[in-house]
Amino acid sequence: MSVLSFSKTVLHNLFAKPATRMYPQVPREYPERTRGQIGINIDDCIFCGICSKKCPTGAIAVSRETKSWSIKRFGCIQCGECVGVCPKKCLTMLQAYSTPNATKTVDQYAQIIATASGEPPRSAASTPKPVVPVVPVVPVVPEAPESAEVSKSPEVPEVPEAPNAADAADTVKE
Repeated sequence: MSVLSFSKTVLHNLFAKPATRMYPQVPREYPERTRGQIGINIDDCIFCGICSKKCPTGAIAVSRETKSWSIKRFGCIQCGECVGVCPKKCLTMLQAYSTPNATKTVDQYAQIIATASGEPPRSAASTPKPVVPVVPVVPVVPEAPESAEVSKSPEVPEVPEAPNAADAADTVKE
């Protein structure tokens, strides 16, 4: 009797669709109200900083001086508070999640202002691209040239070695 029930399961699995999907080739379709990650239209942002004040985890940082906006993707809990309080409605909840990464990243966006050469600013329809963070450079101290006289510390006189206990015992016996 158990062979018949097992063969029923085998036949069912042979003709059924697979239970999983091939992830990189077939992306997942998320429901309409999925809270994925925060997106920004940087051209509409006025850099008021309300989103960073309302963020419960402090994942958003706004700089009015440099006209930049940054978010720590792995610090964000996708609560949507920043999207709700944005006065210009430049923040949106995207229906996608951050890509897995071995390190914690910070996405930085900066508003591009028209230059003196007459280059127009980006269109509002273009997607913002993250700005590469600047890595501080550690200054290298140059080595002194060989011809330069290097001051040396005063030499420490050598201390004579203490006599060995076995040698001291031999001298006493004699």
